[in-house]
Amino acid sequence: MMFGPSQPRSQPQPGHLYDVAVVGAGLAGTELAWRLARSGRDVLLVTQALDSLGNLYQPTVAGAGFPAGSVFARIRDRLAPELDGWTFHRQLKAEMEGEAGIHLLQSTVTALDEAEHHVTLSTWEGPALRARRVVLAVGAFLKGRLLIGDTLEEAGRLSEVAYDFLADDLAAAGVHLIGGEQTARGVDGAPDYDVRFLTPAPSELDGFRLRRLDRVWLLGRAAPGEPTYASVLLDAAQLAEELLGEGP
Repeated sequence: MMFGPSQPRSQPQPGHLYDVAVVGAGLAGTELAWRLARSGRDVLLVTQALDSLGNLYQPTVAGAGFPAGSVFARIRDRLAPELDGWTFHRQLKAEMEGEAGIHLLQSTVTALDEAEHHVTLSTWEGPALRARRVVLAVGAFLKGRLLIGDTLEEAGRLSEVAYDFLADDLAAAGVHLIGGEQTARGVDGAPDYDVRFLTPAPSELDGFRLRRLDRVWLLGRAAPGEPTYASVLLDAAQLAEELLGEGP
């Protein structure tokens, strides 16, 4: 049995130029990639861990408040009333794998190099990736640190490494990064832990666009503010419309 779309539109080869590369496949990146691909764009969705694609902020879908028209609402409605987080995650991942315009790639982006008509994304694994536009939806992973009791882990989520090199690359480009912090509630008796990370300062943003970079946008928890399911998914819909309005 073969998995994925039967007639893929995104067929990456060495030197392939995507319309949009979305870095990070959490709530924001997953929604944005899905909307762009369904509107005909050739999309790269690159993340450090495909097993965490579309991860929610909580262990269940109950009370999530996904906006109508989002891929998350689509999966919720398909599963209702069975709303456990693991079943939801598996169905969401299958939906993304079946979308013809998305190339799902497990890799770690370390730097962005803008040229006149595209951005080159460097990776830990070596191969460079190219896209006309890049959206950073990396959540709490820019220099992410987890504080669990007296233990400090260099990660944006338990057992998932932080984007230290990417944060350093943005700082080297002149992007002013500021600190953010939040508390992640423990599940099934596990202790709570604090997440500390960096985000571009509000002055670095013009809407979703990074002012210092012509072809880079920011979305979701990676931007300053207090995101909710609804706000992140509505922002993803808005940014999708903006990018689609700029043409291929």
